[in-house]
Amino acid sequence: MKKIINIAPEGYKIIFSISVVWVITYLLSIYLSYSWIGLLSVYLFYLLLMICYFFRDPIRKILNSEENFLSPADGRIISIKDWVDPDIGKSTKISIFLSVFNVHRQWTPLNATVLNSIYNPGRFFGAFKDKASEKNEQTSILFCDNNKNLFKIKQIAGFVARRIVNHMTEKLNVSQGQNLGFIKFGSRVEIIVPEKFDIKVKKGMKVKGCKTIIGNFK
Repeated sequence: MKKIINIAPEGYKIIFSISVVWVITYLLSIYLSYSWIGLLSVYLFYLLLMICYFFRDPIRKILNSEENFLSPADGRIISIKDWVDPDIGKSTKISIFLSVFNVHRQWTPLNATVLNSIYNPGRFFGAFKDKASEKNEQTSILFCDNNKNLFKIKQIAGFVARRIVNHMTEKLNVSQGQNLGFIKFGSRVEIIVPEKFDIKVKKGMKVKGCKTIIGNFK
């Protein structure tokens, strides 16, 4: 039987906790005559539905060639700028903003090997602001693809997002479309690629993880 909605494992604890509270308030609303408990039960039920929707985890079938660099996230491209990265050198940084309505799963864009994965605690500025790129809590993952091309994916927390889940570990071999991680409640994902990278997207475009071609290594 096909699932109506696939839920990300990263959301199980939150969904379970809210479900328990909702069940308790619902039972209390049946046995007690306080109207506010019934109202609270209704609010919690709709909150539970919203949380389940947020933690949806669609299974994406990849139809593109493995040589295409696919978007690691759903969202909107808010900037494409020149960058100097300590690991990659002269490069381009492509920033994707994820609103609370976007799927918050991240996927690996290419077959590659993880060279390192670094977590940096930080602030919680709005993820759409440029200063969030450097000052916010984030995880930075450096990859090397099968053709020895380096690239980096950064998961950045936002004003609402306070929890980054990263599944990448050093020396891990990953396949295109593999689960990279999850950012809970509003965030930003950045792609850092060398100058030689041929970019196929523009600022303002909406992108879809595992579907939109970000570009190719020349």
